[in-house]
Amino acid sequence: MMPWKEHVARSPGRDCDQARPRLRAGGGRDSDRGMRPPRCNKVPGVDLLEYQGKQLFARHGVPVPDGRLAVSVEEAMAAADDLGYPCVIKAQVQIGGRGKAGGIKLAKDRDEVREHAAAILGMNIRGLTVHELWVEEASEIDAEYYASVVFDRSAKAPLMMLSTKGGMDIEEVAAEDPDAIAKLHVDPLLGFQDFHGRRLAFEAGVDQDVVRPIGEMLGKLYEVFVSEEATLVEVNPLIVTSGSSDDGAARAVRALDAKVTLDENAMFRHSDNAQLRDISGEDPQERMAKERGLTFVKLDGDIGILGNGAGLVMSTLDVVAEAGGSPANFLDAGGGSKAEAITSAVEVILSNPKVKAVLFNIFGGITRCDEVARGLIEAFHQVNPQVPFVVRLDGTNDEEGRRLLADASLPNVIVESTMDGAARRVVELAAGRSAEPAGVMEAPSG
Repeated sequence: MMPWKEHVARSPGRDCDQARPRLRAGGGRDSDRGMRPPRCNKVPGVDLLEYQGKQLFARHGVPVPDGRLAVSVEEAMAAADDLGYPCVIKAQVQIGGRGKAGGIKLAKDRDEVREHAAAILGMNIRGLTVHELWVEEASEIDAEYYASVVFDRSAKAPLMMLSTKGGMDIEEVAAEDPDAIAKLHVDPLLGFQDFHGRRLAFEAGVDQDVVRPIGEMLGKLYEVFVSEEATLVEVNPLIVTSGSSDDGAARAVRALDAKVTLDENAMFRHSDNAQLRDISGEDPQERMAKERGLTFVKLDGDIGILGNGAGLVMSTLDVVAEAGGSPANFLDAGGGSKAEAITSAVEVILSNPKVKAVLFNIFGGITRCDEVARGLIEAFHQVNPQVPFVVRLDGTNDEEGRRLLADASLPNVIVESTMDGAARRVVELAAGRSAEPAGVMEAPSG
């Protein structure tokens, strides 16, 4: 049996938020695929705080320790008095590293609750300020497991995972001992069945006396995944406790942590979940784009990208990467983009101080190239960009668009006729290698 204090000290809980193994249908991890251009695989999602995930769990019968939310020291003390001692004080932030940062503490009495709550509230954990606490009854822990349901897009099916190596960095487990993680794709039409739970439990090597409770737990986690339209449901650790469960088993299982990501595209069907969004944990640039109705994903590079149509933007990311550049974002202005949308897109891209150059890649079909040109001209009047822009216009009204840009004589705007040429030029500009004078417009060939 693991004492409470030892568990609080070493169990990562949500410290593993960024550590889920990214598995293909045939096994292996993204890092096994070798070098490849960066792809935008991010799916719009709403990440829940631990206590919010546990509330969803409880709604579907997943056993969780009793807990209370507190936003002040006084509320934390009242919650602890209600729950009894010992109890655990947990910082609620959407980031890993809470335990190592001192954001999870065991309290044996009221004085320790006061001390820990005062220290944790207002704490900065990897850039996020703690405004809420989850005060939870302490659990005696016999064993720690890992369980998750994630949507595997390569297999087009939910992927269930179970491991007896819980309370650890699960991606390290996947790298060092991949056989320690039992995996099973669930047919969405069949759903999760009792025999699925037994198979995972036996393959993972869980203790015999908790095979049935673990199977029942996995079934309920799958129910959460489907009913709440989640893209990720993760419990790390899933604990085996001493004591009796409701069905008379010698030991019980509980979800000691909850990591849940809901599909943002399905939120209109779940009005009760929409209010769970915590905007303080969102990237400010992505929030800005969302408020303006733009499809935007922030990346790690220094070249801003705008295109019309997801496929064209994805291709642009690849071409820029192949030319030696690093995209700073995915931004799809959409079909039929008007000047106002283009202006908003420029403002969003330039809100990232890392951006050193911007590439506009427009193929005009529904979108008119002259509207894109007008939007860029208006954006330059409003924002006064200090970085170079490379523009490639092709398709509907492309000649008119290029003429408008030429007549406007915008500083630091260069027109290229091909996507490859535009990618090479923007990479040169971002690296400071181009000798092109400011304000020069390069005439398209053909």
